[in-house]
Amino acid sequence: MANVTTVRKLAAILSADVVGYSRLMERNEVATLAKLKAIRTEIIDPGLKLRHGTVVKTMGDGLLIKLPSIVEAVRNAIEVQEAIHKRNLEVPEIERLIFRVGVNLGDIIVEEGDIYGNGVNIAARLQMLAEPNGVCISDDAYNQVRDKLEQSFSDLGEREVKNIARPIRVWGWQADGAATRAKTKIAATPSAGHEKPSTAVLPSVNMSRDAEQDFLTDGITADILTELSRFNDLFVIPRTTTNPC
Repeated sequence: MANVTTVRKLAAILSADVVGYSRLMERNEVATLAKLKAIRTEIIDPGLKLRHGTVVKTMGDGLLIKLPSIVEAVRNAIEVQEAIHKRNLEVPEIERLIFRVGVNLGDIIVEEGDIYGNGVNIAARLQMLAEPNGVCISDDAYNQVRDKLEQSFSDLGEREVKNIARPIRVWGWQADGAATRAKTKIAATPSAGHEKPSTAVLPSVNMSRDAEQDFLTDGITADILTELSRFNDLFVIPRTTTNPC
């Protein structure tokens, strides 16, 4: 049996996925895959090549990426979101591919071309917390980039996330955030004079013993939130104000 080389290193990890991917695929598989491929080849891959980033794995609509610099990783995430947002302005809303991105700086295990460890898990959880068109980064990442980027991040406070022992402090940014929030009718809390019915979606729970299914249950929660936000007569509380289990 061949020896497997395991290496530990500090790296920037970027996790991204498409909001409402199942709905888009159900509506038109061929068109959705074509658009996803175009975004990958025209927007994502060129930026990664410039910054020496590597796509470690793809998971349907998801990407797990490793970069050597946290500054370049966050800059890349912002530029990708801005480019996709600009591209979507010419696309009917129901056909848009909208991404969420999480970025973390952490210690990872590199083994046979894949990456593992808490650093990877936190990046995935940050991606789940990001709003559509948004980027969430960890406090470790923020401390490295805050004086090196033109864009400002909002402090979203400490968050408890699944399978991570300690709360993580989260910072968020969103492409054209004000316009997006107004369009989707999402706010942090209802105002005193708010008359619309309100709803919050608690995280789905993985009842199986397979930890890898956590990504599926988290994706279901995100898809439900996205679909509910389309109803103008319903006030949807964003997931950044509800604690995961």
